This record gives sequence, structure tokens and C-alpha cells, in this order.
Amino acid sequence: MQGSLFNNVAQIISEARQKAYRNSNSIMLRMYWEIGRLIVEDEQQGSNKAKYGKATLKKLALQLGLEFGRGFDERNLNNMRAFYLSFPIWNAVRTELSWTHYRIISRVEEDEQRLQYMTLSIENQLDTRALQRNIQSRYLSRTLAPPSSQPLPLQFVKDPYIFEFLNLAADAGQTESTIESALINHLREFLMEMGKGFAFVARQEHIVTDTADYYLDLVFYNYYLKCFVLVDLRTNKLGHADIGQMDMYVRLYNDLRKQTDDNPTIGIILCTEKDETIVKYSVLAENEYLFASKYRLYLPKEEELVQLIEQDRIKLALDAGES
Repeated sequence: MQGSLFNNVAQIISEARQKAYRNSNSIMLRMYWEIGRLIVEDEQQGSNKAKYGKATLKKLALQLGLEFGRGFDERNLNNMRAFYLSFPIWNAVRTELSWTHYRIISRVEEDEQRLQYMTLSIENQLDTRALQRNIQSRYLSRTLAPPSSQPLPLQFVKDPYIFEFLNLAADAGQTESTIESALINHLREFLMEMGKGFAFVARQEHIVTDTADYYLDLVFYNYYLKCFVLVDLRTNKLGHADIGQMDMYVRLYNDLRKQTDDNPTIGIILCTEKDETIVKYSVLAENEYLFASKYRLYLPKEEELVQLIEQDRIKLALDAGES
């Protein structure tokens, strides 16, 4: 009886949450669409070919950011403008998809292809990464596996824009496994206890580019070095794409967060494969001398981080075996 009661109550809670997020997503999409419409009408007089006023958009982003917080920066306002231009009729918008889906689809030039990718995403329950891969490979096909008879959880439940829209903090635990979360927690404690100037800034920080959304596992500021330190944990084999992505994070942070009196941002990639742990610092070429001459004095050595991760992995594996 108790198990049945729990299942019934759990179902009610899950359905209510799904409904709440579904409504939030629909309201948020309509809000972004309306903002895009106003931007187009005010700055382009309805023409999708006219050059819009960047200074006006920048000023609007600043004002909205001060009043309403995150989610209304210049980049996202541009996304709203593109959203409206791609779907000028609201009734064509399907609210089963998240804002991130529409940000990606809105960059497709052909009207017919945009509608096809929208339908493809809904019918095959594509997450945003799969959608992005399909668009980048110019792959429009019905040969994908048919959708499950049990619908997957709606992607926008995990969409960070929902949390920003509702002015809530995103739950980092949603996107991390237990072991990854434990490794990151210990890594944060280790760096802050080193006594070398590390101050914690953020965990799972949301970074947005023109084509994708990323999450930085850990962000620190080192007040001795006067620079940001980004940490990314990888559980796959380290490749050139991982290094290139961290370089992109570093450049983005230099552009978006670094103040004029700050030193250049650096990154740390930790790759935890089954047989080997690899640690690599990501330093832009123009800052290599600064890194070697000054940063090295305050940053942990690669072998220290490797040892920390290896010890954690062994301990966590033993704990898992005992449970």
C-alpha cells in the first residue's frame, strides 16, 4: 500500500513539475518572440536586411540587465531578433522545443529547412547537441530511430534559460554524475586550501556562444595573480577538440569578464580516463611567457592534480563497491 501511495504521489509531483516547466517555457518563448518583434520593428522598421543599430541594442541590453538580471545581454537580444525573423508568425512556433533549440534553428537560412529541423527535433526528441550535429552535417533525414513510446523528459526542463527566466539558480547536479560531482567538489576544496590566492567564483557556469551553450565546471579568481582560472573536467580521452574548446573558454572569459587591470585568463583541463589521468594547462600563445615566469609560482603542478584525481577515483570506486 505504501509503495503504491508513493508512486501515485510521485506521479502527481512529476506531472505538476512538467506542466509548470512546460508553461514557463511557452511563456518565455512568447516573451522572447515579442522582444524580437519590437527590436525588428523599432530598429529595422520591419526589414530583415537592414543593419540594426548595435549601439541601441547594447544600451538596451545594459538597461534590461540592470533591471531584470541575466538573460538579456546583447547576444541573447540578437538571438531574440533572429528568432522573430525566422518565425514571424507566432502560431508557427512549437512550444515543445526549448529556447536553445530555437536559437540553433534560427541560424538556418532556408525557411523550409528551419521547419524541417523543428519537426525533426520534436518527432525524434532530439536534444540540442544532436540537433546541432544534424545541422552542421547538413543531415536532414527520417532514418533516425523512431521515438520511444515512453516520451523522454522535456529538454527544456534542463534548459538554463528557464532558470534565468524564473530568476532561479540552475541545479548543477542535474548534469553531473555522482563521481564527477565528488571529484569537482574535492578539487574546489583542494585549490582553495592551497593558500595560494584561489577564491571560488562559480560552478557549472553557463557560457554562451553564437552556436552553442557550454558549462564550465569550476571558475576561480586568483587574487595574487589577478586573473581568472577556469577548470574543466573531462571523462573521455583528451583530444584536440577539448583543448580548442578550453582555449575558446579562455578567450570568451577575457572578452566578457576580464577587467582592464586583470591579467589574462588561464584554463586547466583534467581528463580522467579509465587507465590514465591527464592534466593540461590551457594558455594562449601570447601569454606563455607570463605563465612560465609568474603563474607557475601560484598554480598547482600537473602531477599534484593528477595525484589528487587518481586518489579520489580509487576512493570513490571502493566506496561504490561497498555500497
